[in-house]
Amino acid sequence: MDILWDPFVQSAFMQRALVAGVLVAIATGVVGTLMVLRGMAFLGDALAHGVLPGIAVAVIIGLPSVVGALAGAALMVGGVAAVTKRTRLSGDVAIGLLFVGMLALGVVIISRSDDVAGSLTDILFGEVLGVSWGAIGMQAAVAAVVVALAWMLRRPLLLMAMDPDQARVAGYRVGLLEAVLLGMIAVTVVASFVVVGALLVFGMLVAPAGAAALLTRRLGAMMALSAAIGAVSAYAGLLLSWYFDLAAGATIVLTATGIFFVILVAQALLPSRRPHPEHA
Repeated sequence: MDILWDPFVQSAFMQRALVAGVLVAIATGVVGTLMVLRGMAFLGDALAHGVLPGIAVAVIIGLPSVVGALAGAALMVGGVAAVTKRTRLSGDVAIGLLFVGMLALGVVIISRSDDVAGSLTDILFGEVLGVSWGAIGMQAAVAAVVVALAWMLRRPLLLMAMDPDQARVAGYRVGLLEAVLLGMIAVTVVASFVVVGALLVFGMLVAPAGAAALLTRRLGAMMALSAAIGAVSAYAGLLLSWYFDLAAGATIVLTATGIFFVILVAQALLPSRRPHPEHA
């Protein structure tokens, strides 16, 4: 059984990678659950791609990539809100427009800079095996804030996810709640891209949360189970990457996706009543 923990005992960078992966799992598990329940998966995907031009510009001018990612996420969220508010276009159309526009802008910027092109793999797929304690500290802070907000606002956020009109009737400020949820998604994407990369963040937001939604209908349990599935995926993915010389970030996300489909197939073979989310 030594093969299950030897990589983490022998290697400091594997220890850091595991800690970072678990913290990503906590943040994305909580936010991903809310995102899946609210039907905002497309926005999560768009944000994960929309940070690309901000990262590229930051690398070119010598700023930390996290600063660029934060600027890209803010521009994406602000742009979606502006298009939706000032036109008759639906939120999906606005997200789609900003999604393809920001992604195309990022590709154009990267194509014109050798410095960014050299860092492209790390930007897109993360550098979990090279993550620093500083990045881990930032991820820990984001995870703590996300968990605290989700706990304090769990009832209104769940009600808004199920029925925004009912949430308004109950006296909750749906617009403010949506802004808070958007902010939680944005900071989670920004903090997590360092570990699993801009393109793979979306997988960690959706796969563990989707798997948890198949297994439980209570919001608190769904968040906890989503985070646990993400953490198991991080551990198993790192082990597989160590022994089979695979890309660590992609292997983590692939493991999470695999767990989702295993649960899905198991439920198909053993039919049961599909759970529906309810208050924690």
